[in-house]
Amino acid sequence: MHVLSSVFDWIADVFGLAQQWLYEAAVQPLLFSMGWGAYLEDAFDATGWLLVGLIQLVVIVALIGPLQRWWPGEAAPADPARRAERRHAIFIDFLYTLLHRLGLFRVGLFLAIDPLWDALFGGLALAGYGAWHLDQWIAPWWPGLTDTALAGFIAYLVVFDLANYLLHRAQHQFEWWWALHSLHHSQRHMTMWSDSRNHLLDDLLIDSAFVLLARLIGVAPGQFVALVALSQLIENLAHANTRLHFGWLGERLLVGPRFHRLHHAIGVGHESKGQGSLGGHNFAVLLPVWDLLFRSAHFGAEWPATGIRDQLPEAGGRDYGRGFWRQQWLGLQRLFSRRQAG
Repeated sequence: MHVLSSVFDWIADVFGLAQQWLYEAAVQPLLFSMGWGAYLEDAFDATGWLLVGLIQLVVIVALIGPLQRWWPGEAAPADPARRAERRHAIFIDFLYTLLHRLGLFRVGLFLAIDPLWDALFGGLALAGYGAWHLDQWIAPWWPGLTDTALAGFIAYLVVFDLANYLLHRAQHQFEWWWALHSLHHSQRHMTMWSDSRNHLLDDLLIDSAFVLLARLIGVAPGQFVALVALSQLIENLAHANTRLHFGWLGERLLVGPRFHRLHHAIGVGHESKGQGSLGGHNFAVLLPVWDLLFRSAHFGAEWPATGIRDQLPEAGGRDYGRGFWRQQWLGLQRLFSRRQAG
């Protein structure tokens, strides 16, 4: 454990040096040239997100990409028209990934939402209500083990993953939320880029929930970036178009492509009580233990088609949109049409 903690600290130090270099070499001069010196402190944090996003893109292309080429789960169709349609669908997912990993969506969050959180928690601090620090709470449990930065990171990761499971299950449970989240499930050609294919309002709700959780349990900004980055990379792997699986035991320890594809399968991933119902299986993001504990796990060796039942021609052929803005607009239409019907 001591060796792992040392490696963890070394990685943190190297990342910090890289962030400082990128900030001083590129971001800071750019801000000064644009007259935005008031945002220097916030820009340093944004530089961390940008650096993490660039690292993630390299890992996705260099490590996950070859798995899709060497052992694909879904082969490209022979028909040229269908092949072009598939390429377009995957390209739109790639745009979603760039939007999130290069920090553009997070800049929007900073401008629109972060000031509200700062005001809320600033008021609570003035009233004498400070954050509870999970890592400090577990530190005395086992001196030399639970008082390390790595132990704190693991504890935060487990808490975040449980929250991810509960929020994900809620996305499938409430009709108004499913109206937004269904965009993510409407991809018929799932790949390593599909993780970020979400409605922006859905992302706003989820990201706000995790910012709030991080503030409540005392996650440091650097740890928060690392938690999100690690979770996202594993989600990219889970969405990958590859028949890679971790075996009977491994699939119960870490979410992989086969386990998560079943979550996206028509009828399995978004229905629990027959056609047209809500719910589903395999909601876990990192640790399948939550699906096992809450009895929502579904294991199988099959490699089913992905999508939503109402996309099928025999079920109405619902349109979820081909392009980014069309997908966003149709998501709002689904949301408000359900509210009016209710």
